[in-house]
Amino acid sequence: MTPIFHMISGAPDPVAPFSHATEADGWVFVTGQMPFSGTGLDTGYPEGIEAQTHQVMHNLQTVLHGCSLTLDDVLQVRVYLLHFDADYEAMNRVYAGYFAAGRRPARTCIGVNGLAKGALIEIDMVARRPQAPG
Repeated sequence: MTPIFHMISGAPDPVAPFSHATEADGWVFVTGQMPFSGTGLDTGYPEGIEAQTHQVMHNLQTVLHGCSLTLDDVLQVRVYLLHFDADYEAMNRVYAGYFAAGRRPARTCIGVNGLAKGALIEIDMVARRPQAPG
């Protein structure tokens, strides 16, 4: 097992020294994405939890696509919310639209006291490459 360290063109620049995703034995660990609206760290965030949730999901899809994966390959998600009580319901309404009912990944949602660059939300994922029949 040789690990692969993915840096994805078109995904936001990392806010710290890490890869966009790492991979071993078909498991792909996607680093938490922030709601940057561009690739640079100075592009800013959209306003409000709904817009930031959409942007984070877009950024995650960019990383997954760069690894030749989709949201259908995601098995586990962690959501980090700066204002848990205020934003939980609105985030869930947006998040639910990205996964088919009955086919949603396992998920943990955590309230935190700070996120990089003042974001309201960060989401990371674990995906698995489809296994060839046989």
